[in-house]
Amino acid sequence: MTQTKKIALITGGSRGLGKNMALSIAKKGIDVILTYNSQKDEALAVVAQIEQAGQKAVALQLNTGDVKSFDAFFAQVTTSLKDTFNTDHFDFLVNNAGVGFHASFAETSEEDFDRLFNIHFKGVYFLTQKALPLINDGGRIINISTGLARFSMPGASAYAAMKSGIETLTRYQAKELGSRGIAANVVAPGAIETDFSGGIVRDNEQVNKMVADATALGRVGLPDDVGGVVAFLCTDDARWINAQRIEVSGGMHV
Repeated sequence: MTQTKKIALITGGSRGLGKNMALSIAKKGIDVILTYNSQKDEALAVVAQIEQAGQKAVALQLNTGDVKSFDAFFAQVTTSLKDTFNTDHFDFLVNNAGVGFHASFAETSEEDFDRLFNIHFKGVYFLTQKALPLINDGGRIINISTGLARFSMPGASAYAAMKSGIETLTRYQAKELGSRGIAANVVAPGAIETDFSGGIVRDNEQVNKMVADATALGRVGLPDDVGGVVAFLCTDDARWINAQRIEVSGGMHV
């Protein structure tokens, strides 16, 4: 099958940063497959926005913490590639899906740890592995990390440690997939005003001020600050960026 346009697969693309990434990527003339866990209506609304902008888009359900579901998911991806995009491969994988969790190291339960691990590390590891046959040579992998992998704030030990693991994994992906021309990079947002972690950065005035005071540019981040960076990494202008961690935090704790 002939593929004329580039295609990006974005996990967790129905809201928050993932939604902004999907819309920003579409503005670059790239078609989009986005996943959602439970918010189907929100995902379909993002699809409609992308279509209004002149690109093709599909929303598929996926629990990124359920590795056993990935074979069935990629069967759906293959069908969507054929039916909607008239091709059998895509170009860019953005591992964005995630959940927030806030508890001290001493109070983090094994159950909470396992849930975070399955979504933020194990799921990313094996979803990307299973995507490899469908990613075009010369494609890109973009993994989403966090500023908390560089600086420490109480309550994020499990989440941040797993994101640190993702940053190491990304370098190995870049090394091992370079023979296929596939680049792998990390985008690490700082504190952003979304509904992540219950919207604490957006809705808690004290937290918002604390983040702004710790940021060189003097404010909290917005989704628009991040989506364009991910979209840039999907363009030819970013072709020589590989194995890099790009923090998008406005200069938090510099």
